Amino acid sequence: MPDIVIMFFLLGALAGLAKSDLEVPKAAYDTLSILLMLTLGLKGGLSLHGQVSWQLLPEVMAVLAVGSLIPFVLYPLLRKAVQLSQANAASVAAHYGSASAGTFAVALAFTEALKLPIAPQTTLYLVLLELPAIVAAILLHRKVTGSKGGAGAIWHEALTSRGVLLLVGGVVIGYCYGPEGSSAISPLFLGAFKALLALFLLDMGLCASKHLYPLPVHHWRLMVFALVVPVCLAIVGLLIGLALGLPSGSTLILGCLVASASYIAAPAAIRAAIKDADVGIAIFASLGITFPFNVLLGIPLYHKMLMAITG
Repeated sequence: MPDIVIMFFLLGALAGLAKSDLEVPKAAYDTLSILLMLTLGLKGGLSLHGQVSWQLLPEVMAVLAVGSLIPFVLYPLLRKAVQLSQANAASVAAHYGSASAGTFAVALAFTEALKLPIAPQTTLYLVLLELPAIVAAILLHRKVTGSKGGAGAIWHEALTSRGVLLLVGGVVIGYCYGPEGSSAISPLFLGAFKALLALFLLDMGLCASKHLYPLPVHHWRLMVFALVVPVCLAIVGLLIGLALGLPSGSTLILGCLVASASYIAAPAAIRAAIKDADVGIAIFASLGITFPFNVLLGIPLYHKMLMAITG
């Protein structure tokens, strides 16, 4: 049986496809996303408490590098094979170079259920992958099109986004206070993690169904891309994790993150920076195709791939 939280995603998707009147109010979604982001950050910060050292630097640089390089690899593929415009190719490349907090949460729950060893710094991978790809794709688009704009404004937009602030803030607070200092809030954030994730996935299922019906068959090239590329990127993430000597749980989560695509931070940044891009196309691919694939089939598949590689 799949993890119980996955069933909430399926429930939302089926409700949406059946045209049910079920909906998660925007205020409730905003609250859920804030709680989930803070919880993920706190979990990472608490695990990092007393564990930070300069030995993490190669690992941090490797994760930053892969996030920065993915858009440059995907852009020509999106232009030639998927046949997207320059703006839309840069937009989709940014979404797929960045990472999905929802996928991270499901992968974390999956590894915890299997009791796979997880390094304290694993939550940092989500933060490190969130930003560089967005900035790299925007700079790439501006270079290709000859448009002007400083990198400072792009970094400000990315660094001050809600998701990044909550994740980084949660990590800092958790790291500073540790398990004992945070005991008063642990029941709400840590004890209710799976319940928060289940409700969040219910809304994600409803959102995904809106992009799948009616199915835009004229975007069949993009649909193939959204199913095939995550598997290829997952292999890259798994190999990087193994090369860095990460524990199996952290390696799996890194593979899942590299295989994921952003549908929260990237759309806001791209909408502001690349005016000609149709962000709906990127959201259809990331949230409508890749996210369901990853949470339903991809994460177990990547785990099997990791087991096959490691023997």
